[in-house]
Amino acid sequence: MSQTTSLLVHGYEVVIGFETHAQLSTQSKIFSRAPTAFGAEPNTQACAVDLALPGTLPVMNKGAVERAIRLGLALGSHIAEESVFARKNYFYPDLPKGYQISQFEIPVVQGGEVSFFLGEEKKTVRLVRAHLEEDAGKSLHEDFIGQSGIDLNRAGTPLLEIVTEPDIRSSAEAVAYAKELHKIVTWIGICDGNMQEGSFRCDANVSVRKPGQPLGTRREIKNLNSFKFMQQAIDYEVRWQIEQIEDGNKIQQATVLFDPDTGETRAMRTKEDAADYRYFPDPDLPPLVIGRDWVERVKAEMPELPRAMAERFVRDYALPEYDATMLTQSTAMAAFFETAAKASGQAKLVSNWLMGEFSRRLNAEERDIAASPVSAEQLAALVGRIADGTISNNAGKQVLDVLWADASSTVDAAIEAKGLKQMNDTGALEKIVEDVIAANADNVAQVRAGKDKAFNALVGQVMKASKGKANPAQANELIKKKLGL
Repeated sequence: MSQTTSLLVHGYEVVIGFETHAQLSTQSKIFSRAPTAFGAEPNTQACAVDLALPGTLPVMNKGAVERAIRLGLALGSHIAEESVFARKNYFYPDLPKGYQISQFEIPVVQGGEVSFFLGEEKKTVRLVRAHLEEDAGKSLHEDFIGQSGIDLNRAGTPLLEIVTEPDIRSSAEAVAYAKELHKIVTWIGICDGNMQEGSFRCDANVSVRKPGQPLGTRREIKNLNSFKFMQQAIDYEVRWQIEQIEDGNKIQQATVLFDPDTGETRAMRTKEDAADYRYFPDPDLPPLVIGRDWVERVKAEMPELPRAMAERFVRDYALPEYDATMLTQSTAMAAFFETAAKASGQAKLVSNWLMGEFSRRLNAEERDIAASPVSAEQLAALVGRIADGTISNNAGKQVLDVLWADASSTVDAAIEAKGLKQMNDTGALEKIVEDVIAANADNVAQVRAGKDKAFNALVGQVMKASKGKANPAQANELIKKKLGL
């Protein structure tokens, strides 16, 4: 069962299911040898098979099947030994055949789950299926000349549609789920994850209900191509549905689009059910048979998965599960952490810096960890100097400032140039502590009365007198010693 908990919005429970279309990273289309490169001139990447010219027959792309197997292995799904392709019948200008080849009754990937953290709470969303299908073309509307055109370059592009149970209970959970799925498909190399180019497109089925009531009528928000718009669209749709119900109106099942300019969803068409598409097995395609030996070969070629890597980080580096999960958000972040942890022997300290100061700076500059101006080896040297007491944690931030601005600098050179070495001379520090105690009789009296704030004030005075160079741990111990605590 899902670990998702319910959050009420104005007394209503939000229920969300996801359908995600991941464009598979093959060089050719799912049933033809036409290329799939993005950005080509319209209709230059559509062959006779894609155009459904008479006499053409589809031929299955083995690479697309292998990518489906990879996803099934990554998500703990059942990979069907035999699955069937069907014709999904509907009529639209950018659908050359008048039907889409998809999978209906027997998909290639069945079940599975996606787990992720929302804050520090672990959530799990169950999957219904993931099935192979072809993409449609694209309608181009030129408002300034009042005409529309059809670009069939995308027609036949291989997709894996990943469908969840209605386990998601808020827009924040929806975004966290989508980000986790995005991480997985890019990690295992089946999809480039480019949302702007349409390689990773999400549809959210949103409904609301009073707790304990049957599921409400859903409306499907189509083609959400950014995590930011995803949250905005779901939040608006939830508010709109609640307002309609409170006003006595019934929700009609529909497909809607989100307009980022207005922040609103608008109905595009009434939503069809499966029966409306008149599915039937495609007579031109035999059943897809996947032997266990094929699955085992793909499994042997799989990279270490994020979930398995996170478990290893917990086991080998004694990290909390939350830290391990955050550090395996990308292969680049995981590799950066592991290099720094091994070089320094300070895994938890490295984790703290990566999840804290590093992430803050990278996010502010909209950089990925792969573009960090400070290397993993430099971070290892920095946390090493903090761990051995050469500098304080706060001084470490000043060292990072230097390294961030000048990648050719070294940790030790930055420490020396800024005079950041901690005062580890016990005799000198003891003199400062004695002077601070003598000058702060009121605080001393409060400390003896058990006031923690007064003790912290004494430590602050020692740090100030030493110009920030005192070792805070030594200062604490010396104050306690001098006061007989």
